Amino acid sequence: MTPRIALLALAVGASLVTLAGCKRETDAPAAAGGAPADADADAFVARVNAEYKAMYPDITAAQWISSTYINDDSQTVAAKANERYLAQLNRWIEESARYKGKPMSKDSERAILLMKLASAMPPPKDPKKIEELTKIATKMEGDYGAGKYCVGEGDAKTCRDLGELSDVLATNRDYDAQLEAWQGWHTISQPMRKDYTRFVELVNEGARDMGFANAGEMWRSGYDMSPAEIAAETDRLWGQVKPLYEQLHCYARGKLQAKYGADKGAVGGGMLPAHLMGNMWQQDWGNLWDVLEPYKGAGSLDITGAWQKRYEFYRVQAIAKAGAAANSAALVDADRAAQLETAKEMTKRAEEFYVSLGMPKLPESYWTKTQFLQPRDRDVVCHASAWDMNMGGADGKSPDVRTKMCIKPNEEEFTTIYHELGHVYYYLAYNDKPPLFQAGAHDGFHEAIGDTIVLSMTPKYLQSIGLVGDQQQSNEALINAQMRMALAKVSFMPFGLMIDRWRWGVFDGSIKPENYNKAWWELKAKYQGVAPVSARGEDFFDPGAKYHVPGNTPYTRYFLSHILQFQFYKSLCDAAGHKGPLYECSFYNNPEAGKRYWAMLGKGASQPWQKTMKELTGGEKMDGSAVLEYFAPLQTWLKEQNAGRTCGWQAPSAPAASTKP
Repeated sequence: MTPRIALLALAVGASLVTLAGCKRETDAPAAAGGAPADADADAFVARVNAEYKAMYPDITAAQWISSTYINDDSQTVAAKANERYLAQLNRWIEESARYKGKPMSKDSERAILLMKLASAMPPPKDPKKIEELTKIATKMEGDYGAGKYCVGEGDAKTCRDLGELSDVLATNRDYDAQLEAWQGWHTISQPMRKDYTRFVELVNEGARDMGFANAGEMWRSGYDMSPAEIAAETDRLWGQVKPLYEQLHCYARGKLQAKYGADKGAVGGGMLPAHLMGNMWQQDWGNLWDVLEPYKGAGSLDITGAWQKRYEFYRVQAIAKAGAAANSAALVDADRAAQLETAKEMTKRAEEFYVSLGMPKLPESYWTKTQFLQPRDRDVVCHASAWDMNMGGADGKSPDVRTKMCIKPNEEEFTTIYHELGHVYYYLAYNDKPPLFQAGAHDGFHEAIGDTIVLSMTPKYLQSIGLVGDQQQSNEALINAQMRMALAKVSFMPFGLMIDRWRWGVFDGSIKPENYNKAWWELKAKYQGVAPVSARGEDFFDPGAKYHVPGNTPYTRYFLSHILQFQFYKSLCDAAGHKGPLYECSFYNNPEAGKRYWAMLGKGASQPWQKTMKELTGGEKMDGSAVLEYFAPLQTWLKEQNAGRTCGWQAPSAPAASTKP
């Protein structure tokens, strides 16, 4: 879930949230003190744009290698690159002060503001502390990417990584096996606590050096509104959609209690057991389809089954090609070839949706440089991310865009590909803008682009591309389709809020290091209504078991994207001339919708997001009403199913003592 690794894009879900440059390149004459003597603010911004774009490929190359070849050497290279960039960013910010209050164009004024908010990891002024900060940041991300849960000793030692442990939660319904997998992954973050505590101290110092109270206030300053206003806005939006989430939560709890028993299917206070939600962080409940499906088989939306069949098809072909005398190594290679063919077919299917809207095909280099699978010979960061490696296209260079995933043949991975290509097409659309404007209108926009496409993956669309069978019109099929989407979208919304609520508290000091874990689970209880079944004391550091915490990726963007994508979807459906219920709309193969979307993407960060929003939707506010309109049939159905139940939950008032897994 990543926008382009870039100065303004804040590098969601990829290597580090900051970038680094290797050298300054300028033809401007030097002034006293070594700073170039720019004629005015406009000339200064032009120089920064040129220097930034020149250094950019070196930055992304270091980060790509650090994420796809995790070892001490690659981490050192990435850390030094980030160190050099942060020092350069500090110089730019210091130089910009000379233009304060002086005449400049509106574009330059906006560019300087965005430059100051460029990094989610604000650097201290002290070079030694910049070096320390980048080393810690690179180390934490590397520790996460290489994390494994191991049991046994010597030759009997076995280890499982995040993908293998996540498979247990997704497919194994044995209560204890799921608990072991969940607890096992959360051991990988325990050593991060000390590093993270120091990391917070350093980024807060950097934020204060720039005039902010703390790093959290700086993060909240990037929305063309005040930090207090965006915090209040997220509360307002959550209030709109919370009743729908509460009904879904109530339904899920009933189903889990029916399967595991009243005592195991819920935690005290009516909360959902953290290890039973099919996802390591309880952010997406789609893997619980076998438990939560309203009407068995209605609509036949077995997307996972369809892709597993494609994988088996390719596997049989590869084995046949290997021949009857193939040894075990050849069979492993055949299996690998089948995985790769399936992953590429899934990606090509996603590309075809964007192309059907009139957008360009992905460059050939995408297919040769992308990481589709988890390599067999090294540790990598499997967390899905999208990359723009060179800002190519506007100046005659060929765009070098990539995604980084470890794709498996299932529904969640399939929709994730559509999401990541949304980032890629955003890069391609705005790459004619000056580098400081090559970012989303705000960071929530970047996350919403591909998910807007996912909303258009209706049962009829899935049937049209051969993934599901004939779709019979029935209320049962409709509720199944809505439930499928709600388990991905609605279940995520409170999770999208709570991570940054935790970090804002960490940054402003209201959450002390000695209470990191306590506060984490209090917020998960408050917003998500989920809880661990065993106590999680301060010898754990459970926030670090979620990539975006050690990776320092701001997370409010993901909540905002889950509001925005429904607004964008409704507007594109209107542009496509859709008539009827919103949930039936697919703008697949509609050039008018594609034209409107591409025009919005092309604006990048060149203007306040409110203006960009108005150009597409007609309004300047984020609003959750389209979410409720879309899920209206499901919300009515859930209320009927939950009739007679006591919905909602009660968070515990005090933490329990620690128990090691």
